[in-house]
Amino acid sequence: MALFGRGKNTKLTAEDPSVLGQPKDRRAEPDKSGYGRSQKGPFDASEADTDSGYVDLGSILVRPADGLQLRLELEEATQRVVAVTMDLNGSSLQLQAFAAPRSEGLWGEIRAQIAQSVASQGGTVEEAEGSFGTELLARLPADASGGSRSYRAARFMGVDGPRWFLRGVIGGPAAENREAAAPLEELFRHVVVDRGESPLPPRELLPLRIPADASPNDGGAAGTSVPQAPERGPEITHLG
Repeated sequence: MALFGRGKNTKLTAEDPSVLGQPKDRRAEPDKSGYGRSQKGPFDASEADTDSGYVDLGSILVRPADGLQLRLELEEATQRVVAVTMDLNGSSLQLQAFAAPRSEGLWGEIRAQIAQSVASQGGTVEEAEGSFGTELLARLPADASGGSRSYRAARFMGVDGPRWFLRGVIGGPAAENREAAAPLEELFRHVVVDRGESPLPPRELLPLRIPADASPNDGGAAGTSVPQAPERGPEITHLG
C-alpha cells in the first residue's frame, strides 16, 4: 500500500544548506515537533549515546527490549531496505526516516496526504493528540470472508527532527488500544535517527542496512531477535 508519491515540484534552495551540502550550521535548531522532542524522544544522533545498547540499522538505531523481533523490509522494484518493523506482543511498529528541510517540518503536509490516500481507498481517518503530538488513526477496508464488512487499523505517528522526519505506524491490536500500544510507544520514544551529512533532497528515504553482526542464530540484548535477512514487507509506504 503506497500512501505517498514523489513530489514533482520538489526544489533545492539556498534556504536549506543541509540539502545542498553546504557547511553545517551548528546553531541550535528550533523544536519543530511541538512537544519538546529533544527531551522526550525520538532523538537525534547528536543527542544520544548509542555506543552500546542499540541495534544499528543505519539511519535508524533501536533499543532492544525483551521479546522484540526486528524485520527489515525490501522494496521489490529496487531491492533496497526501506523500512524497519518491530514486532512485539502481537502488534507492530514500522519505522522509516526521511531527509527534511532545516527550516520547516513535514508532518503537517504528510498528514493531509495520508488522509487523502485513505479516503481514496474507502477508509476513514481520525486526528487526535497523542504521546508525540498530532497523529492519525486510519481505518482501511479489509477483505473478509462470508461477505461481512471489516477494516484494518493503522496508527500514524510523525516526528519532525533536525533535518529529518521519522514516521512510525502501529499495526495490530495496539493501533486502537492505548494500553497495548504503550510498549511500542516506549520503543518509538527511544529511537535514534542518524541523519548523516550527505546532501539529500527533502523526503528522500534515509539509508538502512543489515547489522554487520546479524546471523540466523544471533539474539540481541534483552531477548531481542536481530534481523537475519531483509524480506518484502506487506505494507511499504513511501515519502520520497
